[in-house]
Amino acid sequence: MSEIILYTTAWCSDCRRAKRFLRERGVPYREVNIDENVEAEELVLRVNGGRRKVPTIQVDDRYFACSPFDPYRLSEELKIPLNP
Repeated sequence: MSEIILYTTAWCSDCRRAKRFLRERGVPYREVNIDENVEAEELVLRVNGGRRKVPTIQVDDRYFACSPFDPYRLSEELKIPLNP
């Protein structure tokens, strides 16, 4: 499976839901907090049309925002089971 990067913030409830969803399915990911990383924040703004949407998820060279959290979309985008 390709590396999955979650661009998050500490205060984001959708980010917590996305991380829990991935953990429950045993899907490895790397988390980058955009409040602590200016370059990551700029990337999130760029790929989301100037909006600071979290979580933004990167798979290879593809980015998508999962805000509000949508388990169906996340499952489809990552090709992982909806139910653990």
